[in-house]
Amino acid sequence: MDLLDESGEIRATAFNEQADKFYDMIEINKVYFITSASLKTANKQFSNLNNDYEMTFNKMTEITPCHEVTAIPAMQFNFVPLDQLESLEKDHILDVIGVCKETLDISTVQQKSSGRELKKRDIQIVDDTNREVRVTLWGTTAENFDGSQQPVLAIKGAKLSDFNGRSLSLLSSSSFQINPDIREAHKLKGWFDNGGNSANTINLSNQRGGGSGGMGSNFKMILEAKMEKLGCGDQADYFTTKATVVMIKKENALYSACPADSCNKKVIDMNNGLYRCEKCCREFDTFNWRLLLQANVADYTDNLWATAFQDQAEMMLGVTAAELGSTRENNIEAFQNIITAATFQSYMLKFRVKMETYN
Repeated sequence: MDLLDESGEIRATAFNEQADKFYDMIEINKVYFITSASLKTANKQFSNLNNDYEMTFNKMTEITPCHEVTAIPAMQFNFVPLDQLESLEKDHILDVIGVCKETLDISTVQQKSSGRELKKRDIQIVDDTNREVRVTLWGTTAENFDGSQQPVLAIKGAKLSDFNGRSLSLLSSSSFQINPDIREAHKLKGWFDNGGNSANTINLSNQRGGGSGGMGSNFKMILEAKMEKLGCGDQADYFTTKATVVMIKKENALYSACPADSCNKKVIDMNNGLYRCEKCCREFDTFNWRLLLQANVADYTDNLWATAFQDQAEMMLGVTAAELGSTRENNIEAFQNIITAATFQSYMLKFRVKMETYN
């Protein structure tokens, strides 16, 4: 178990009689007085806690619940960005944070050492380095996990594997928090909700067809994707195709967005030189231009409407959002010509498709 107080964190281990003695007493997020435990040098092969020592419970160890608690210290993380996983050694223990992009069905595997059946579930997380990786959950954690709302996961003590690319697995000593109230989680959620959910990503884990892997994965013609009803299930689907941009709506292609980091919500012009962001509850004397292109794309089988967010939209138009915004304010004809010039261009496109219902 991992223990935390105001000064830091430490790993504690109980064996045999001590494990039986304290198993039913110890609960996550409860506070205890611990006396007479042994200290030894930490084995960094199995722990990434910021402590050179770890505790071992012995026959003299006593644990008493502390009922007068004013505050519980927050879990400490040392997050590794997903784009750094390929540079780390196999079996490295690390902390990561990402948005749950995809949740696969639960399955059963047989443990080689004991023959015991274990429940497992693979999920796919993504971060703002535009990398995604498979994470394996086990046991009751796998059974109880719900990723349908695409939450942010802060994972502590995951094990890095190099089987079929890079992947992560939760250990018995691992822990995770769903949508934690920390700066990194809020920043990541803002990125995901404002274009990150449709960004081109590099999949560090080899995936089965139909997953959200690299640009060449799950290639389909548009009609084929429609006939297979991709996006009509509980989870989003992904496919890649080569298509031509037939039309781009000029209306609402740009909007004035909050300049605060990772916000990007539309601001309200107060007509006094200030712009108000309802999400941040703040007023600013400037704003950022953001792109939100509604484009109709077609191949020889069919067509569909898709939304291109900031990075992909800038690539399609060949100008930045700031440049396009300035052009629209000064020369509406030049603005329209830029958008028109982006039509009838062909691309390899990766789509995220999900049926949504609005009242």
